[in-house]
Amino acid sequence: MKSFLKSLYINQRFFTAFFSIVVVFILSYFYINLFEIAKLLLTIISISTVFDGILLYGKKNPIKANRILPEKLSNGDHNTIEIHLQNTYPFKNQIKVLDELPIQFQERNFELKTTLNAGKEKKLTYTVRPTERGNFTFGRLNIYSKSPIGLLSRKQVFCDQHSVPNYPSFLQLKKYDFLAFSKKLSLYGLKKIRRIGHTLEFEQIKEYVSGDDIRNINWKATAKKGELMVNQYQDEKSQPVYSVIDIGRVMKMPFNQLSLLDYAINATLVISNIALKKQDKAGMFTFSRKVENIVVAQRRKSQMNLILETLYNITTDFSESDFSRLYIDIKRSITQRSLLLLYTNFETMDALHRQLPYLQAIAKNHLLVVVFFENTELSDLLPQSATTTKQIFEKTIAEKFIYEKKMIVNELKKHGIHTILTPPEELTVNTINKYLEIKARGLL
Repeated sequence: MKSFLKSLYINQRFFTAFFSIVVVFILSYFYINLFEIAKLLLTIISISTVFDGILLYGKKNPIKANRILPEKLSNGDHNTIEIHLQNTYPFKNQIKVLDELPIQFQERNFELKTTLNAGKEKKLTYTVRPTERGNFTFGRLNIYSKSPIGLLSRKQVFCDQHSVPNYPSFLQLKKYDFLAFSKKLSLYGLKKIRRIGHTLEFEQIKEYVSGDDIRNINWKATAKKGELMVNQYQDEKSQPVYSVIDIGRVMKMPFNQLSLLDYAINATLVISNIALKKQDKAGMFTFSRKVENIVVAQRRKSQMNLILETLYNITTDFSESDFSRLYIDIKRSITQRSLLLLYTNFETMDALHRQLPYLQAIAKNHLLVVVFFENTELSDLLPQSATTTKQIFEKTIAEKFIYEKKMIVNELKKHGIHTILTPPEELTVNTINKYLEIKARGLL
């Protein structure tokens, strides 16, 4: 009996009908002829309610439902959740689905409504966009079914609590994995860069055939062999590419619900995958007060999975990052000249000047690319007209900070350090473009 009462819900239609009958009873006090009509209406509603209950509870498990969750969620992306429904009632059913979403979404009134014909099945889908890494626990799946009479609803509960890990954006990884090798790069913001000059990695000496570059003729080998021989070169491979992520307090700043750290993590996952596809070695590490979460640059099959699992657990420690410690650890641990993509953020020239000597020291032995971020909220202030003193002040400050970012870029370039100044949402595309440019120009 208790379970029956827990699953029984009275709909708005019942209360509307009952309220109408009460009104007729009140009016019958003044118009006696309405009393019989009110009693008749009450009888009809009572019989209809009982009949509605019989229809809804005539079967043990009339509605079958199942929620299909992905093995893992992709951070910052729209992830699809599926709900499969089956109606075993002999009549058309109106169904309301209340799915208990993870607490991180702070969604209290999420529901889906649909109608399902007798004996039919249907698939409902919806998307969720997580903005922080970690475990997301989905609660119960509550199904409310309603007969054509519509006075009562029956509740059924499916699916126990289930936790799904939210990983860095592997959906971006799949997207850019294809685009980096696509012929239609410009449609997605990626640049097709013409390769300059020859690669430096010698492969073999072979006989000349029509179409070979005559500039590669090896005259010594030609004299010994008695026929034209040419040097054959191949693209330089297995060059170390490290993503260096600052996990200090400057990377906690949020844009579009994602922190700068999460943007950097997503970009690291994508660029590591592309580097491996380009036959380079991919690695990563983080730093703040010390260097940690180290993945040594390799080309093994399990490298991407190792990088993904390492990125999943990264969090900021809210401290001031120690670039001197970063320089010492790089000098001690990375002996081969490597491409270092340093994800950090500088807001002022003073902040840059404090770290510039260490960046210069790193750039002497490695190809250093400093990646930092535009403040898009400040950029949005510039087109707006300023009429009040407060607005003029805010716009002036915004222009000052934007100009200072450009000065930081020029200062780094002056010392031979490559830079990427990018809006957070364009970080992945701009990082890929820079990597492809470096490969094309043979800078590493």
